[in-house]
Amino acid sequence: MRRAYRPGEYERGDNTKTHGIVRAEFIVRDDVPERMRRGVFAVPGQAYRAWVRFSGPGPDMPADIDDVGFVSCAIKLLGVPGPKLLPDEQHTQDFISVCTPTFVTPDIHANALLQVHVLRGTPIFYFFTTGFSHFLDFLMQGLWNETQTSPLEARYWSCTPYLLGEGQAMMYSVRPKSRKHSWIPGLPFWTSPIYLRQTMANTLARQDVELDFMVQVQTDPHRMPIEDAGVRWPERLSPFVLVATLRILRQEFDTPERFAFGRYLSYTPWHCIAEHRPLGNQNRARRRMYWELCKLRQTMNGTPHIEPTEEGFDQGVLEVRAPAPSRAAAPVS
Repeated sequence: MRRAYRPGEYERGDNTKTHGIVRAEFIVRDDVPERMRRGVFAVPGQAYRAWVRFSGPGPDMPADIDDVGFVSCAIKLLGVPGPKLLPDEQHTQDFISVCTPTFVTPDIHANALLQVHVLRGTPIFYFFTTGFSHFLDFLMQGLWNETQTSPLEARYWSCTPYLLGEGQAMMYSVRPKSRKHSWIPGLPFWTSPIYLRQTMANTLARQDVELDFMVQVQTDPHRMPIEDAGVRWPERLSPFVLVATLRILRQEFDTPERFAFGRYLSYTPWHCIAEHRPLGNQNRARRRMYWELCKLRQTMNGTPHIEPTEEGFDQGVLEVRAPAPSRAAAPVS
């Protein structure tokens, strides 16, 4: 990170390019099955306000089409009661997902090796020189990493598992209700380097957009492993079940103020209540990694962490909660 950026210009180390920070509502469905009524899904009809960040991959920020439109979706629910596993935010729950159903690496040891190749500028060598299983990971990512038309038209997966109350593990997925796909302007000769942002802005200037939030419960610990994020849990063993609707409100988000607001925000799987504790070795490593990267980015940019509040939701970015005093001493194990 220090090699790539100068103070005041640091970006996120992953999911780097911000396509938009948008206001949304997260509404729990009335027909959630009893065994899935855990955590934020416990009360049918419960509605949470949310800030959703749509972004591209990292660690750099090329033109959208050069990354074949790879997108990620991070949802921050506001007003979530109960103690949090990471104490720098007191009233939020984050859900983080990307547009491929499996993680790029199966475990943290493989991820560390991939980062070595990224630092050397040879990431493709990781897949072709480290064994057949990693070559299969490459095929899986290539199979699912299709060119995207809009962040609002992609499907997203958690890739790593989480608790769904004590004794249950889940994966989650976010899927647009509409099957519409926009035309990528300028193809095949030229496209805007920020066509994903522009397409999303054009849509939200006209209408609300709804996406389904779905949960898949682990039913076979062998076929649906916790510690290997390179395995896609079979849907024939456990289909995804609709548990909530993510309604992204009609709005204007493509403004300097909204993007500046996003630089103060922090998203991590560990902004969560105990009922949705992250599982698996890569999630355990994310706790320390995300913490250190966020602290470095916001310190070097002079943009201290803030927790968005429900009170400031309608005004967009005007009201924020000051950083929690426990941030400097937060646990990292």
